Amino acid sequence: MKLHPRRKSNPDEYIAVSQKDKKYKILNPFSEEIIINSKKTDIKIFESDDGFTYLLYKNKKYLVEITEKSQNKYTVMINGVSYSFTVESPISYMRKKYLDKQQVQCKIEKVNAPMPGKIIELLVEENAEIKEGEPIAILEAMKMQNEISSHVSGRVKKIHVRQNDSVAKGELIIEIER
Repeated sequence: MKLHPRRKSNPDEYIAVSQKDKKYKILNPFSEEIIINSKKTDIKIFESDDGFTYLLYKNKKYLVEITEKSQNKYTVMINGVSYSFTVESPISYMRKKYLDKQQVQCKIEKVNAPMPGKIIELLVEENAEIKEGEPIAILEAMKMQNEISSHVSGRVKKIHVRQNDSVAKGELIIEIER
């Protein structure tokens, strides 16, 4: 067994990973000088007197709100647009990449309800071929209709809900076989 010298990690180093696996290495996130992907970045985060949080970037002020936080997963709304990402330490990021390599890719993808609501319409049938991004169901939540799209291409293996069913957040709606 060959031992490799261990790289000493910076305690103020984090890695933000977007849903599309884009990686942002962030140094000194709580200081005046934030470095993102080896570039000094002029970003300031501050709370105003009215209690709102803002991000100042390139002399533009953006309203920021953390809409969801679960362990190291965050959803942040900036000027009305939601961004989801995870925040990892360098060691947890390396462990995550290692485990992803070891894991056999699953042939079945699950589409879950993004929020509680009522299934207004199913736009696909079992055994139908669908493409990534194609709408598969309409979910009504808080009197607004939301289109749920497939995040993979494949064949609809099983539909777990029917029209007019109420669903909870995270409830399985459809299984897609790649």
